[in-house]
Amino acid sequence: MTELRTLKVALLGCGNVGAQVARILIDDAESLASRTGARLELSGIAVRNVDAPRDVELPHELFTADAETLVKDADVVIELMGGIEPARSLILSAFRHGACVVTGNKALLALDGPTLYEEADKAGVQLSYEAAVAGAIPILRPIRDSLSGDRITRVLGIVNGTTNFILDQMDSTGAQFADALAEAQRLGYAEADPTADVEGHDAAAKAAILASLSFHTRFALEDVYCEGISSVSAADIAAAKDAGFVIKLLAIAEKLPAAGTDTDGKPGVSVRVHPTLLPREHPLAAVRGAFNAVFIEAENAGELMFYGQGAGGTPTASAVMGDLVSAARRLVLGGPGRTETTTGHVPALPIDAAITSYYIGLDVADQPGVLARIAQLFAEHGVSIEIMRQTIHRDADSKVESAELRIVTHRASEAALAATVQAVKGLDVINSVTSVLRVEGV
Repeated sequence: MTELRTLKVALLGCGNVGAQVARILIDDAESLASRTGARLELSGIAVRNVDAPRDVELPHELFTADAETLVKDADVVIELMGGIEPARSLILSAFRHGACVVTGNKALLALDGPTLYEEADKAGVQLSYEAAVAGAIPILRPIRDSLSGDRITRVLGIVNGTTNFILDQMDSTGAQFADALAEAQRLGYAEADPTADVEGHDAAAKAAILASLSFHTRFALEDVYCEGISSVSAADIAAAKDAGFVIKLLAIAEKLPAAGTDTDGKPGVSVRVHPTLLPREHPLAAVRGAFNAVFIEAENAGELMFYGQGAGGTPTASAVMGDLVSAARRLVLGGPGRTETTTGHVPALPIDAAITSYYIGLDVADQPGVLARIAQLFAEHGVSIEIMRQTIHRDADSKVESAELRIVTHRASEAALAATVQAVKGLDVINSVTSVLRVEGV
């Protein structure tokens, strides 16, 4: 019987995900060897404090504070430290020493992914990052490999479990944003400082990665338009529900034809994150709690949806282990590393060039001609109204009547829609614009 090769695996970071990866490497050593054709030896775990308490009991002798030395002697480095530095420097060091790298660091990939891809290519090693987007959901490899013979036209993703939990709580219980956030923090879905989640920064980093793979172009975090959910009110949620919609924080990447852009007639890709109304019959509308899902539209495959747990130590460790097995097989069988597929440069479009629909809530004077004036103004800006609903409100004391209008537009450029809303605000029959949200799936 042929003696199996031993591959040294260095683990950087031992938080919730890292601890589960270490456990799997130790507990499932024999089955992993049979799947990869090599013994995967956990050579060490780099942490800041080797004596800190851990949720998973692991051999103390594996821990070290000397990450640089650990990296130099590894065949595969698993980076789960997070942040930019020292993660970036350690990954580059791993490349220089011929090691493949598995990472879940979406912030680093979104900020400086092109540099990492280039350095991995130069070194002939593999850079894998399935765990960087949507936790346990296998989404990056299907986009890169399974759909590589197709043309992806649009990606819609619920890629942040914290915000999905908050919005789902608001939708199902009528809670205010602050109360839903407090519940998410109590259950451990949200950090003490939830800014990265609720302001959309975490989703934006993942959107850049999804867009890069889907459209074979390197997009960075600066290419992503980003709005969070902190301004979404219980009234917005209730109005959306009454109109047959649910509000989700979506990461959206879509390729727009030349006719739909404002960039000298050139096609491009719109990459954006913002609260979005979805019809309740849309598949993404049914994604509840802290779950994630990614909805893909492709020319030949049609509509596809990937659904599952988007966070947590064990689910995310599953994605890390999938990348590790892939890297180990490559080392056993030989061949060049695989990082990304880029075929050219498609420009990132500004938000003004995005094609979307709007949901607009208006408080207006209830008098003759108001609807006609509003409809005319929309037409003048080239925006077509798909749905208009009116509810009359009467003040019992003053007997003054007003009306609440809820308008859903057809798809148009963001620039035209924004200009329309600005013009509507100037009408003397408008008491207030109560809500402006983007709509998908109509």
